[in-house]
Amino acid sequence: MQEAGVNLVSLGIFSWSRLQPGPNEFDFEWLDRVMHLLNEGGIKVDLATATASPPPWLTHQHPEMLPTLADGARLWPGARQHYCPSSPVYREAARSLVERLSARYKDHPALVMWHVGNEYGCHVAACYCDVSAIDFRTWLRARYGSLEELNRAWGTDFWSQRYSDWEEILPPRQAPTWPNPGQCLDFLRFSSDALLACYEIERTVLSRVTPGIPITTNFMRFFKPLDYWKWAVQEDIVSDDVYQDPSEPEASSLESAMAGDLMRSLGQGRPWILLEQTTSRVNWRPVNVPKRPGQMRLWSFQAVAHGADGVMFFQWRQSRSGAEKFHSAMVPHGPVESWPAWREVVQLGAELGRLDALCGSRVPAEVAIVFDWESWWALEQPSKPSANVRALEQARAYYEHLYRANISADFAHPEADLKAYKLVLVPNLYLVSDAAAAGLAAYVSGGGRLVMSYFSGIVDPADQIRLGGYPAPFVELLGLRVEDFAPLAVGETIPVRFEAGQVATGQIWSELIRPAGAEVLARFEAGPLKGEPAVLRHTFGSGVAHYIGTTLDSIAMGALLEQARMEAGVTSVAALPPGVEAVRRQGDSGSFLFLLNHQDAEVEVEAAPGLDALTGERIEGGRLRLPAYGVAIIKEDLAEGQ
Repeated sequence: MQEAGVNLVSLGIFSWSRLQPGPNEFDFEWLDRVMHLLNEGGIKVDLATATASPPPWLTHQHPEMLPTLADGARLWPGARQHYCPSSPVYREAARSLVERLSARYKDHPALVMWHVGNEYGCHVAACYCDVSAIDFRTWLRARYGSLEELNRAWGTDFWSQRYSDWEEILPPRQAPTWPNPGQCLDFLRFSSDALLACYEIERTVLSRVTPGIPITTNFMRFFKPLDYWKWAVQEDIVSDDVYQDPSEPEASSLESAMAGDLMRSLGQGRPWILLEQTTSRVNWRPVNVPKRPGQMRLWSFQAVAHGADGVMFFQWRQSRSGAEKFHSAMVPHGPVESWPAWREVVQLGAELGRLDALCGSRVPAEVAIVFDWESWWALEQPSKPSANVRALEQARAYYEHLYRANISADFAHPEADLKAYKLVLVPNLYLVSDAAAAGLAAYVSGGGRLVMSYFSGIVDPADQIRLGGYPAPFVELLGLRVEDFAPLAVGETIPVRFEAGQVATGQIWSELIRPAGAEVLARFEAGPLKGEPAVLRHTFGSGVAHYIGTTLDSIAMGALLEQARMEAGVTSVAALPPGVEAVRRQGDSGSFLFLLNHQDAEVEVEAAPGLDALTGERIEGGRLRLPAYGVAIIKEDLAEGQ
């Protein structure tokens, strides 16, 4: 570990059955020994609470704590995460273990962080059992206060679903056809909250026993079942697990950058930790392609560029048995000396050890992308004009153009204060609260620039249509009204002609738009909507809002966003050849420019004067060679007064 530059270890993540072999039996001696060895070696510990996988004795004694699917099928022990999040048996057993664990190690010199659970919801994001039904009803009582208010919110007069007693309400189990949308949306909220309650039970114990030790649990990028905006405020340090697919390196690089920006944003700009990645290959894809030489190092530094102050791996030593025995590790099954990835691990460890000056620095961003879990959930429930409108795909279609232009972006909750941003992008906001709608309008009115895509502002937080014409809360902001939706068939496209003459292609969606003060920038060129507006621009107060009524092809979308960026005064970090990413971090120790070559060939780039933070060598400016999958981190010379 010392040779690899390891200075922090996540420990004991799935050790519950070793720590507690029986109901009233605990064994900490092995953990004492490991904690001592790590401390003697100068390595600190992110100690796991070990509650992600209950021991066999617990589920044997209490089978009622096992989770149930919507169709009534029970999930049994034999893997992991085999617990109902609402189970009082599980929650009390977890709390008891954490009490013991924290009391024993609260003063241990190696302990520097707590790792609660593990990848919450990864395998069991929701449980539909009778215990969950009771907890769901309790959650609903707190949310609505009365059955009358619940019936109103869920629109239960439709299909004779009106409830007359709280005991009649169940989770949205397998039903003959589409279940009630309001019920389903609330169950998604509840399920995220039920898992969060499990985390908070453990966090409460840890905060009381070890008040000075930071607490985290590992996120999983854009993980749909959990509202990470709510979760992140309960974390002292946001952490993430990122497993790129080397068979799709371009997409993986983009998605990793996007995930890094999300993690940084969830922490309100604070540095985060890459808690899990792999040195080479995973075990769970149908074909587990290894990373090419240099990619692990490149993608590790990409996380640092996007705000990570720590880079870790799952796992240290490759397992000899179990479901993940073919998941690569820092130490392989064979000798390390003959394994190329080991040399890369050692190189990375040494290089990260030279970057302490980066710690605490931040990534400045002039652009925000509005992203909301509740809107995501509501949008992708069934019975919509088109099932092909997907929240994450819409967000990616915006983000990729910022990424390729080397423009840093934050993600923002719809109700966040946006005034610090020059440009705000809203790929889709199907569900919007009154506060969010008012905030977006105030942002533009106050001088902001906004770009919004179709099927936004359609429903309120109860998933009920906002009446008065689409998109009701944004009609004045956008200077238009949508009269009707006209989604496109799978594979169907529609030509879109811009006023400047260029012709683009739309897909997935079109709609009948009536301008009400907005300027038409482009029109549909064929079909029933021929000649009707497709892209519009509207001055609202001191700002400007753009509206896009289809999914534009990549070239047209890039050109539109480039124009919006220019009008907003958004600047690129650096102009570089395709495939080379630039990100800047700034802090008390200076400004650091990351240059990341995602290509499998050497490139030359223009570099400003500065100090190479990885080698300590002086860079005088001019042409800089980046090898295939190469990285340069330049501590930039600042002009006088900066």
